[in-house]
Amino acid sequence: MAEHKHGEMDITVQTKTFNGFIKFTTYSVVVICFIALFLAIFGA
Repeated sequence: MAEHKHGEMDITVQTKTFNGFIKFTTYSVVVICFIALFLAIFGA
């Protein structure tokens, strides 16, 4: 079994995926808050 060396693996794809997930989640929460605010104000 080979020795594991911390920080040697290329993680660019995982980093891009994580950043995309965080961005999508942030935008989704903002949109949901605006929808909830709209419904609270106009009482739909």
